[in-house]
Amino acid sequence: MQRIAKVGSLLKKIYRNYSNDLLDALQQKGFIDLRPSFLEILTNVCEMDAPSIKEIGVACGLKKQTMTSHLNELERRGYIVRKKGESDKREQRVFLTEYGEKFKISMLEVIAELENEYLKNVGEIELDRITLMLETFHSKIKVDKAQQSLF
Repeated sequence: MQRIAKVGSLLKKIYRNYSNDLLDALQQKGFIDLRPSFLEILTNVCEMDAPSIKEIGVACGLKKQTMTSHLNELERRGYIVRKKGESDKREQRVFLTEYGEKFKISMLEVIAELENEYLKNVGEIELDRITLMLETFHSKIKVDKAQQSLF
């Protein structure tokens, strides 16, 4: 197997494991109506201040149709609400509802618990090293793709 394919496969396995652990813990806290794809969107909404749909889509790497479908479902389930932007009325911004804020608190608690578990397994120095390595790898790939799109 090519090295880059192996890296991609390992990253996917790590992400799936993390997503499943996060989802399982959140379901134990009562958030039983979520899917991994919803978690990625909600994580970005929680991290950003009233993001636009486009900003969330870019952060998640999702197409507009998929984003609209997921946001409709999250709004129907009571996690988010969409409102028109203050400066650009054509743009919609996404806000957490009161239920969404409760979710955010639970999610942050679960993430802290998972981080402590990961630290027990690999240690702080190793986890810092892995994080730095992945950040560097990701930024170099982004730069290469941006340069390729110029030509």
